[in-house]
Amino acid sequence: MALSFLLFLCLAVFALAWPQLPADDGTFGLSMTLPVPVTGGQGDQRDGDASRRQLPVDDDDDDTGAFYTLPIIHSTKRGVFSRQIEVELANRSDVAYYAQLNIGTPPQPVYAQLDTGSFELWVNPDCTVLRPADERFCQAVGVYDPGRSSSSSLLSSTASLRYGIGTANISYVRDDVSFAGSPVLSHVRFGMATATTDQFAGILGLGHGQNYTVTYPNMMDELVAQGAIRTKAYSLALGSKTEQQGLLVLGGIDTAKYSGHLAALPVIPAEQAPDRVARFWVNLRSLALTPPSGVTRAPYVAAAGLPVFLDSGATMTLLPRALADAVAADFGAPPSNSSDDPEASHSFYEVDCSMADAPGTLDFSFGSSLTIRVPYAEMVRRTRADPPRCVLGFVPDDDFALLGDTFLRSAYAVFDLESDVVYMAQYRNCGKRQMAVRRVQDIHAIVGLCEAPATGAALGGKPAQPSQAVAAPDTTPTEDATSVTGPGVVGVSAAAGLSLSRAWIWSIAFAMVSLHLA
Repeated sequence: MALSFLLFLCLAVFALAWPQLPADDGTFGLSMTLPVPVTGGQGDQRDGDASRRQLPVDDDDDDTGAFYTLPIIHSTKRGVFSRQIEVELANRSDVAYYAQLNIGTPPQPVYAQLDTGSFELWVNPDCTVLRPADERFCQAVGVYDPGRSSSSSLLSSTASLRYGIGTANISYVRDDVSFAGSPVLSHVRFGMATATTDQFAGILGLGHGQNYTVTYPNMMDELVAQGAIRTKAYSLALGSKTEQQGLLVLGGIDTAKYSGHLAALPVIPAEQAPDRVARFWVNLRSLALTPPSGVTRAPYVAAAGLPVFLDSGATMTLLPRALADAVAADFGAPPSNSSDDPEASHSFYEVDCSMADAPGTLDFSFGSSLTIRVPYAEMVRRTRADPPRCVLGFVPDDDFALLGDTFLRSAYAVFDLESDVVYMAQYRNCGKRQMAVRRVQDIHAIVGLCEAPATGAALGGKPAQPSQAVAAPDTTPTEDATSVTGPGVVGVSAAAGLSLSRAWIWSIAFAMVSLHLA
């Protein structure tokens, strides 16, 4: 019984997300830059042959091992998709998503966590300071050695990235970088860790870059500047828990992942945002519960709305305590722990596991044109304890509010960094149909091909049938909506800048699971 309770706690802790700490004041600001000496030798500690590595069994909840698949886009028109790079994600334990980067000459494959909430790319966490289960995973995601690359150049600048729990001291380097199937980006600047605490994988930040949050072109800036994609925009479909995979399209949209039109949500300007940082802050107008009876209850959020940011690096959704308690009460969960102890600042709402199979939804409204309905199956998290215990996919936090993976799995989101707009629709899945976005002004006119679900129908999960909707005039769809195959990438968590240090939570989780399985 005691062990089951520990397993429950570790999964709950493992779901938390904290924003990146400020450099100086009390707001959630940019990374703090400190002079850190360059150190080396990390490449000698790990196996550099990524083709022979497999993620450890205790890190793969379903034991499929299917992490290396990258779709190849087929088209009868040459060059159409040279500006649209698609990276397939493989979901692991509905917690994290990774993508493969090929760095250097010759290319060295390294897996980095995808994160809409941070801004920089860095690699090479220190695996030796981690617990055994974390160390095995850390070694499996690969290491970049600039000494093995003829195109690398070390820079003199350094930075210290500080998180709620965990840090990464990095030294900057330039080298060639590509995704599988993409053109090579030349002389890209990124960080190589010289020391880390509680970090078990590098991070690929997909947030705003130069002139917003960093002083140099980040990955999204480079993709556009070097002609890999036409527009500084990307779309994200994490996929449902049952699908166990998702899709990131850099510079493009997959119209087989939603129906109808995408709703445009203006991003709250940095100077008006709660943390004064350029992130994907939008206004949540209301939150309502539709229980299995089908009768939607009165909304919890007032008409003035609630600023929330969209963070694929956060497993859980964070809501103000009063709001979270009210929603949890309607699920039948007791109020959260209101202790002033900072270690107990988050608490979790335990519910009956039968709720995961109930047909209700938690409805997030962003105005009259968009409501994302999150099924109970996505909002209820089940532990691996025996017997299993279940918690809701949101936790209380009075400092800020974010919509993490427990929300994003039910949404299809397009992040337009040029116009500062997020486009969203209810996630559907009727195959694959990608198109390049040539101008961000066209995004609102691109029509999703899936049929809208009937009233009361289940959301997400199994693929739906495509409709006969026609794509917008200034876009070019693929020839075949299903002909996407090929070698490729790992996909496991969008990770880090605003989320709780994953290494610390994985340390506890894996230690407990290892004891349990033993």
